[in-house]
Amino acid sequence: MAGPTLARVQRRRVSIDIAVLASGSGTNLQTLIDAPDIRPRITCVVSDKPEATALNRAHAAGIPTSVVQWRDHSDRETFSMAVADAVETHGAKGVVLAGFMRVLSKRFIDKFPNRILNIHPSLLPAFPGAHAVEMALSYGVTVTGVTVHVVDEKVDHGPIVAQRTVTVNPADTVESLHARIQSEEHILYPEVVQAFVNGTLTVEGRKVVWR
Repeated sequence: MAGPTLARVQRRRVSIDIAVLASGSGTNLQTLIDAPDIRPRITCVVSDKPEATALNRAHAAGIPTSVVQWRDHSDRETFSMAVADAVETHGAKGVVLAGFMRVLSKRFIDKFPNRILNIHPSLLPAFPGAHAVEMALSYGVTVTGVTVHVVDEKVDHGPIVAQRTVTVNPADTVESLHARIQSEEHILYPEVVQAFVNGTLTVEGRKVVWR
């Protein structure tokens, strides 16, 4: 079940620049880099891990990077504010999480109200948290999927922007199911992020309207 197509987005737009936050391989980041209408809007890539492959992808694309390590900060608040400083230093007004494995503080979220997106490997509100694919298999569901949502102060809780479904096969392992979910992520995230940078997503309570 895909979200509205970009053909239905109206032409009145206020574009925004974004920072992408990533902790790992950066496959979702790469889909954004490869999107010609999104790449010019990515002002920086920020990671909490200096060895993250996502940073190599950013370097290859000529995108500035920043590393903010968890161990260099006394608590979540100071870490989150350091990430916010990195985002703001590069002029970004919105934030896209692409496999960023740290929970950010409420103060960080308040700096970018309704301007932080995350992608999660389940059909939220089912299976929030770090082990969504394992939980789906353990629970025995026949359908799971991927969700893009606006980030709020709770984990995997904010307003849902768009979802796509993935059938769970009887022979699925965590690895095989995750691979199919990731394929759907690579379709959905660029579509949503393009609308986001174009300024055509509006949050109205728990609903996100595609203008």
